[in-house]
This record gives sequence, C-alpha cells and structure tokens, in this order.
Amino acid sequence: MKENQALSGKIVVVSGGSNGIGAAAVRAFADLGATLVIGYHSSADRAKAVADTLPTGRHMTTRLELETPATFSALADELMAKFGKVDVLVNSAGFTQAIPHANLDTLDDSLFERILIANVRGPYSAIRALAPLLRASSDGVVINVSSISGFTASGSNIAYCASKAALDNMTMSLGRALGPEMRLFSVSPGAVATDFVPGRDRSTLEAGAKTTPLRRVIEADDVASAIVACVTHLKASTGTRIVVDGGRHL
Repeated sequence: MKENQALSGKIVVVSGGSNGIGAAAVRAFADLGATLVIGYHSSADRAKAVADTLPTGRHMTTRLELETPATFSALADELMAKFGKVDVLVNSAGFTQAIPHANLDTLDDSLFERILIANVRGPYSAIRALAPLLRASSDGVVINVSSISGFTASGSNIAYCASKAALDNMTMSLGRALGPEMRLFSVSPGAVATDFVPGRDRSTLEAGAKTTPLRRVIEADDVASAIVACVTHLKASTGTRIVVDGGRHL
C-alpha cells in the first residue's frame, strides 16, 4: 500500500477539528487516505472550509457540544448507520482562559466547573458513546489532546492544569480497562502556535521557545504528527503520554 493511503478505509472522528491542532490532525489523517468526521462547536463555516481542503472522500462535519453528552450519542447513531465503525477518535476540543494562578477570584466556581466539563467530561462522553463503534474496528485508537500543564502544573490557569491532569489519569484508566480492543493515548504539547489561549501571540511563543532545549516554536502540525504516529506506529503502547514540547518541561 502506498504511504499516502496507509489509512485508507479508516474512519477518524476529530472533535475541535475546525481549528488549531484539531484541524492539523484532520489534514494529516486525510492525507493518509482516512475518512474524516470533523467536529466543531460554533463555526460550521470554518469546519466546512477545512473539509473543502481535503482529498475527495466521504468526509463530514458535525456540531458537538462538550457539555451535552447526548451530542455524542446522536453522533454514534449516525456513524453506526453510515460507517458501522470508528477507527480513531481524537478528543481535541477544549476550553481555557488565561488567569494568573494567584487570582482566585477570577477563577470562580462556575468557570472552574465549565473548564472541567469541557476538558474532562466532554472527552469521556465522546469515548463512552463511541466505544461500541471503536470496538467494531480491528484497531480502535483514542487520542486525548492533553498538555504538559497536566504534569507541570504550569499553564493558562489552575483549573486548566487540573483538567489536563485528570485527562491523563483517565487515559491511563481507560487504557487498562478497554484493551485489547482499543489503545489510548494522551498527546501532551507545550505552548503551541494556535489561537487556543487568548492573548498569546507569536512573539510570546518565540521568546518562550528560546528557553527550551530545542529552541523552536511548536506548531500544530508537530502535534498532529504525534497524533498520527499513535495510530500508525505505536502499536504496542497504550495508556501513556506522548510529550510534544521541544523539551519545555525539562
């Protein structure tokens, strides 16, 4: 099989697939021949624009609400009827705000809960709903897009760090519980050149990169390459963390 068709016949669901790391993952999987289900929250036009750039196929877009588990149940029913399986689930959607860790007043209970629901319960709802379809694959893979904030406790805010630590822990638990039918991974980037964190511009990323061992800004495509590698190359791994940060955590 040609390398650019290595994932031909595979059905890949990407939440948060209309922008940033999710969109980069969508393009990377499509370039290898996969069929993409592009999840978005608020921008149908942006999701369609991503889909329009992909090689011809049965790609589709779908609106997903991380706080609403029924969203994923409805998607599971639709994909069962259309494809009968899901081979890969990438939980890339998430939410944060930049809040200094000492500012406990701004990070109030409501915002804390909103971040946990989006970044932990949302991925769990997706995995739970799509588990039967992933089991129907000959090699089901779930990749949770996490962050080095989950083990460094340094990130956009305290709740975000806590949510990524929880996501990593959940990945380990589910890796143990759902094998051998499924493999689970956390892909944990450092600061990435996307608009995910409001107010973080390119100059800030470049300045930070100078303090890391590899002295390079991490791009969305770098993270997408690691996500794809979990599917194509890390066949003997599950429940583990793949760090993509240029050595920032060292």
